[in-house]
Amino acid sequence: MSDALSACVGFTRVLRGAGLACGPDRVQAYLRAAEHVDLYWAGRLTLCADPDDLPRYDKAFQAWFGGDRPRQRPQVEVVVEQLRLGLAASDVEVLRHKDFSELTPQEREAFRRLLAQLNPVPPQRRARRLVKARRGRVDPRRTVRKMIEAGGETVLPRRRTRTRKPRKVVLLIDVSGSMSAYADGLLRFAHVLAKRMPVEVHTVGTRLTRVTRQLRERDPERAMRATARAIPDYEGGTRLGDTLRAFTRQWRQRGAVVVLFSDGWERGDPALLAEQLRRIRRVSHAVIWANPHAGKPGYRPVQSGIVAALPHVDRMVAGHSLHTLQLLLNEVRRA
Repeated sequence: MSDALSACVGFTRVLRGAGLACGPDRVQAYLRAAEHVDLYWAGRLTLCADPDDLPRYDKAFQAWFGGDRPRQRPQVEVVVEQLRLGLAASDVEVLRHKDFSELTPQEREAFRRLLAQLNPVPPQRRARRLVKARRGRVDPRRTVRKMIEAGGETVLPRRRTRTRKPRKVVLLIDVSGSMSAYADGLLRFAHVLAKRMPVEVHTVGTRLTRVTRQLRERDPERAMRATARAIPDYEGGTRLGDTLRAFTRQWRQRGAVVVLFSDGWERGDPALLAEQLRRIRRVSHAVIWANPHAGKPGYRPVQSGIVAALPHVDRMVAGHSLHTLQLLLNEVRRA
């Protein structure tokens, strides 16, 4: 590695120590930009993600490289801005696949903005009500009425079909200690769904807590504060069997799509968990288990709770990133 390259890489380490989010993609963009423009502007335009980063960047640059800050040269802005735009697109793609338990504070803000852009589509079900249609079963009453109006002449049969309605979706979100790194992201995901589709949301841990009303608050931060106040067992233990038994007794959602977000660590009786999931499956349209560890390399479903529950769920999916949450929405829509 050349002395200049080593100096640039060392500078990015100093910036990380100062609190800037200088991930591998940004560092690579910085090194490419430094081939075209001076080091100060190359770094400022590729390594700073927020206006608050600029004072810290200037201070670190002065300490590492010394000398006065170079004057800006407008003719090179286009070159660096192109690199920056490419980095932004790359950053979004990386963020979509990154485990949201590992996000930096800056990445969390970007993650929340991307979450708000989701456009969830609820699963559909056939309603009981029949309406006029060009195709479908023959409507005898309307057909006979038209024949009478036509003086007994033969008319084309009138038809009717069933309408379609959104199917209810129930989210059960594990907020126990082992899920604390994911709970905030999952509750924010539930908030997006609660604003755009018929959904019931409950948290599970050592007890069952309904938070649907709190999550219907339009402002996400107010919704999160209200939800946090409503949950008495946040980051507590895990008794999925007991909390699901409370759910089957109090909140029977016949024909709903039920999604359980949990890592499967169960301190209670796994047999009780299996029995309650069996009951939920019997009255539900589909049961999906979203496990934040399921999409990680080398993961095996060996936890006692998951082993007991797997025979009673339709499918287990990953749930640790924006990408996997989007795939989950696709599974829910197709259910």
